Order: sequence, then structure tokens, then C-alpha cells
Amino acid sequence: MLLLLLGIVLLHIAALVLLFVSTIVNTWVETSGSSAGLWLNCSTTNGGSHCDPANTSEWIQAVQATMILSVIFSVISLFLFFCQLFTLQKGGRFFFTGIFQILASLFVMSGATIYTVKNADWVPESASYGYAYILAWVAFPLALISGCIYVILRKRE
Repeated sequence: MLLLLLGIVLLHIAALVLLFVSTIVNTWVETSGSSAGLWLNCSTTNGGSHCDPANTSEWIQAVQATMILSVIFSVISLFLFFCQLFTLQKGGRFFFTGIFQILASLFVMSGATIYTVKNADWVPESASYGYAYILAWVAFPLALISGCIYVILRKRE
């Protein structure tokens, strides 16, 4: 049981780290001389780099909000897990922990989906998705799986 709990916590922490990195880093879209993210658009010219604030349209603000909410809900879920681990009755399930983690996964999925759909409007054809975008999509199934495991998991003594 201890190894199972350790594995679930490691899975949760891995998803949380991916969510943090994908939210903070500004490499959601890359071209040969520039990168764009949720917060900044950076370009490299003549050996120097220049960063401007990201677009302020509604869809990028929606992506920012959903990514921040996914991080917050995942942190709350980890906190709830440790609280429930010590206070839950024997045989009880980690429902609240699982619900918050599943909500975190739905938020990251929503943010990445909005970015995917709206990205085609302003990004040139030569651009490719950056690693922060990919990390967001990798964090989605990890958070969803850990949330489902929390809902199924029963506390043993």
C-alpha cells in the first residue's frame, strides 16, 4: 500500500511540475527566430533578443486563466490528499482529492484546446508548437489518470 501511495504521489507531482512549466515558460509556438507563449512574445534579431507582452485578446486570457486554474486545483488536490491521508476513515475514498485533480485536468485540456483552435488565426504556417504546449498536453492525461486513481483508491490501515 505504501508503494501504491508513493507512486500516486509521484504521478501527481509529475503532473503538477508539467503544469507549472507549461504555464510559466513562453515557448508555446516557435519559429526560426522567435517564440510565443502565454505571457511574452520573444524574437531574436542581430544577436539580441526582444520580448513584448503577449496578445491581450480574450482567447489568450482564457488560456492563461485555465492554465492558472489547473495549477491551483492540482496544488489544492495534493494538499487535500495529504489532509485526507491522515484524517480519512479506514475504507474511505479520496473523492475530494480526485475531483479537484480531474478538474485540473479538464482546465488544462480546455486551455490547450482553445490555444490549438485560436492559434491558427495568428501564427504563420512555418511555426511549430513548442515544448510548453506539448507539456500541457502531456500533463492532461497524467492529471486525469491520477484523479481517477484518487477516486477509486480506498484508504487502508
